[in-house]
Amino acid sequence: MKQSLFQRRSFLQSTAALGLLGLAGCASTAGIPAKAKVVVIGGGYGGATAAKYVRLLSDYKIDVVLIEPEQAFISCPISNLVLSGGKQIGDITTSYAGLSRNHGVTVVRDYASAIDTAKKTVTLAGGATIAYDKLVVSPGVELMFGSIEGLKAANDAGQVLQAWKAGAETVALRRQLEAMPDGGVYAITIPEAPYRCPPGPYERASVIAGYFKAAKPRSKVLILDANPDVTSKGPLFKKVWAEQYKGIIEYRNQHKATAVDAKAGIIKFDVQDDVKANVLNVLPSMRAGTIAVQAGLNNQANNHWCGVNYLTFESTAAKDVHVLGDSIQVAPAMPKSGHMANNHGKVAAAAIVAQLSGWDVNPAPMLTNTCYSFVDSKNVIHVASVHEYVAAEKTFKAVAGSGGVSAGPTELEGSYALSWASNIWADTLK
Repeated sequence: MKQSLFQRRSFLQSTAALGLLGLAGCASTAGIPAKAKVVVIGGGYGGATAAKYVRLLSDYKIDVVLIEPEQAFISCPISNLVLSGGKQIGDITTSYAGLSRNHGVTVVRDYASAIDTAKKTVTLAGGATIAYDKLVVSPGVELMFGSIEGLKAANDAGQVLQAWKAGAETVALRRQLEAMPDGGVYAITIPEAPYRCPPGPYERASVIAGYFKAAKPRSKVLILDANPDVTSKGPLFKKVWAEQYKGIIEYRNQHKATAVDAKAGIIKFDVQDDVKANVLNVLPSMRAGTIAVQAGLNNQANNHWCGVNYLTFESTAAKDVHVLGDSIQVAPAMPKSGHMANNHGKVAAAAIVAQLSGWDVNPAPMLTNTCYSFVDSKNVIHVASVHEYVAAEKTFKAVAGSGGVSAGPTELEGSYALSWASNIWADTLK
């Protein structure tokens, strides 16, 4: 999804300050190949992992082109700590240069503007066209600004931010929180599930409450949730809110946002009273990333998400196109998370290499997921699961007895969370 003028300007300013504009490893327009065996759209947890693992699993014999508009990868997991002041944006930023230098992936810094699944080509915003034998589409989610009246204009003006893709908006939202007076109100709205990162909004509310407790003790956090209850780790989050943030966090369920008045600082809801706050963090409904929708891959759940053959992650709408990560219609109990997208990338890469090499596809892939949530600057809770492919039902299902949730938040889990982040960034990008 193309960024607003405000977002792009803020991103350039923040990345220039970090020295990111000089990163190597991206192809110039003149260096874009006319064809690659595998083209990957989107350099997030799913796409970057797929690009790397196609190269690895083919013993570096299959050419891979990764199309990604950003200068560097900025992780959504851990980004809530930027909002609370525990991390800087540079701490969660990783160059794409490792994919080029270490694995021979051709990284093209551009937007994919069109996909022709009949001709098997991808057209770039810069005008170049790349043919493919296999295409991987991993564009994340599109925020449906039109689902909330006034939100698009407020976002374009930089008044109401989402920061649901880490980067410029994360930095800008942190500045809004810093500028908010002690005694002010921060309000976050949560859309109806499914949405990217189920526990993410509750983690965000928790760490911001931790920041307020230390720096703005008279301030308040309002969680305005369109869902009937907390969608992930509910008992754990609620226990923390009651014990650590009593009088700071207020949780209200079944609050579906319908409109915003940025000038007045008001959020309107379907049946409840309006809410006034100093900082509005309004998350709208989400669907598959724009390029997937434009290509007609969004054939599930009222055209919100992309159907796939879970054995290979090949689209059910187009041959030789594999869709990964948050854009897919997920299997039962499968979250839209960075860890899960990384696993999608590996399963799809193995299937693509097998298909291009004339080998049998693995008939029983397994997926794992771990999702850590900070509740303050040091303490963390987690949920984990293992998912097996069930051939008779052609889907993934959680393995009975696998995974589970934390007994409660600990600093030890905080160290695990940071180690997980370092390891998955290396696994995806280095």
